[in-house]
Amino acid sequence: MKIFSGSAHPELAREIAEFLGLPLGQAKLRRFPDTEVSFQIDENIRGTDVFLIQPTSPPVDQHIMELLVMIDAFRRSSAARITAVIPYYGYARQDRKDKPRVPISAKLVANILSAAGTNRVLTMDLHKAQIQAFFDIPVDHLFAAPVIIDHLARHPFPKLTIVSPDAGGAERARAYAKRLDADLAIIDKRRAPEDGHAEVMNVVGDVQGRTCIIQDDIVDTAGTMVNAAQALTASGAERVWACAVHGLFSGPAIQRIEQSVIEKFIVTNTIPVVGEKAKCSKIVTLSVARLLGQAIRSIHEETSVSSLFV
Repeated sequence: MKIFSGSAHPELAREIAEFLGLPLGQAKLRRFPDTEVSFQIDENIRGTDVFLIQPTSPPVDQHIMELLVMIDAFRRSSAARITAVIPYYGYARQDRKDKPRVPISAKLVANILSAAGTNRVLTMDLHKAQIQAFFDIPVDHLFAAPVIIDHLARHPFPKLTIVSPDAGGAERARAYAKRLDADLAIIDKRRAPEDGHAEVMNVVGDVQGRTCIIQDDIVDTAGTMVNAAQALTASGAERVWACAVHGLFSGPAIQRIEQSVIEKFIVTNTIPVVGEKAKCSKIVTLSVARLLGQAIRSIHEETSVSSLFV
């Protein structure tokens, strides 16, 4: 078994390799002056079980192209099996035709990963679980819930309510509420026509005098989360926290969070939390390296991964 890393998240790859007691694979990933990807493997991998760690986080297209080029190199170097470990799957929100004459980009990415030579995909908290069906190769779909719930359980909140920021996330929020013995509330939200903007309309559930934790899978510009927090406070919530698996924090996200009523914003390191994001005092980053490492070990040893799907 060999663990290799792309340029998207070498820190996570090192954490996973350290958990497994392995060195990172030796390779050179560079760019030509015209920005084309250059990749060379610096060790023999013939007949090896290869795991390539590369979340397709921003810049999304650049990281997807790196992933494809690296997979092609492993295939042409006679690796026995190539598993693309994609903690954050870019384009997952484009999973259907919700408007006329638009692509289903999540399916397109699945197609090109298979065409490049990927034998298996290991990913985490897909925006919609049905995206697994876009692949004609095995997909192991993990959830970061155990990591986040374990952290929240160390902070026993009286009168705790888990809040879904929209109706679509109610099932996920309900699972958190059940594990934390908490109540459930849902934000009734209507989206404005422009992508990335949302208007919170109404809180469904009793949040008066309670500690509320807003739970979502992805935080992008943080508009939905901040508006949800304002609605909860207006409805009488005493404290508001937030948590999400994938912390994109695009555009004005950090500024919005700093100025919001949200006390703490918990995310995982499926996407690197660096620079301005890392300096934000409200952001708490949890590592999923151990969870991914356990899955990689189970895949390599051909043992069940189902115990990690909770």
